[in-house]
Parts: sequence; C-alpha cells; structure tokens
Amino acid sequence: MTQLEQFHKEKDDFFAFHPQSPLTSEQKKHFTGLKYFPENSALVFEINIEKFPQQQEIRMQTSTGEVQIYHRYGRFQFTVNHQPVELTIYERDHEFFLPFADALAGNETYGAGRYLEPRLLSKSKFAIDFNYAYNPYCAYNARWSCPIPPAENRLRVPIRAGEKVFEAHP
Repeated sequence: MTQLEQFHKEKDDFFAFHPQSPLTSEQKKHFTGLKYFPENSALVFEINIEKFPQQQEIRMQTSTGEVQIYHRYGRFQFTVNHQPVELTIYERDHEFFLPFADALAGNETYGAGRYLEPRLLSKSKFAIDFNYAYNPYCAYNARWSCPIPPAENRLRVPIRAGEKVFEAHP
C-alpha cells in the first residue's frame, strides 16, 4: 500500500467511524468510501514562492455567509498540462492554506473548490501535492462553515488529482 493509499484508507475510516466525522449518522449507514482520482505524479511540485512584500488581510466568505480572515502570503506559478497556472497561498495562525477551484469544479470535483496545506520546505520553497487535495467539510454536510476559494484561485485548467465530488446516498 502506498503512502497515499494509506492516507485515503485512514480518511475513509475517520469518516465512517469517528464521532467528529462530517457525515451524518444517516450518511454513515451508506458510506463506502470517498472517491479519488488515480495518483498523478505530474501534479506534485516543489515550487518557489513569490512572497508578497506586505501580507494583506483578505476576508474570505464562507459557505454559511460568515467571513474568515487570512493573510495573502504569496503566489505560486507553475504549469499544468502545458498551461501556466498561478495560485495564491494564504496564512492564518502560522498555518498555510491553499484553497482552489479548478475546471472540474461542479462536475468531477466539489463545486465550491478544494483545499491543500502546502508544506514549507525553505524560506522560499513549498511542497505541493495535489494528490492530497480534499473537499471541505461543507461538501458533505451543510452545517459546516467552509471558506470559499477567492476568485484569484479559480483555475481554468483541470486538476485531475485528489478527492472527487462526494455523492451522498439517500
């Protein structure tokens, strides 16, 4: 079993059995596991960041209409399927957050977008592995409040890695 497969198994077990799972008890009765794209090594990056000179505050709207405050930390530039891509990374409470929506949003992936937590490798470099892209909890249950990726992180390219859209059973 690969590290990614082990990660998926542990997440499925958490969703199926843990009391803090985002699934309702009714959803858990029919839960057979989350759906993922096949592992895609082309969507694993070590990327230099263009750090913003001033960490501007941004107010991110959430799925329940609330607002969460983040700081615009910097911008990544890379290529997906021979197309240039830019994403802004945010920071809050010394943790990095990369919300994004791709061209598959609303079809193969959750319509509001997915999340990643990039890993800081050095002062100017991050590890980003889209195979670990995941849906926010509000994708499973409307009682959760989740930040909605800002317009600057809405991509025109498909990111065929990570978690697919959740299909709840009645």
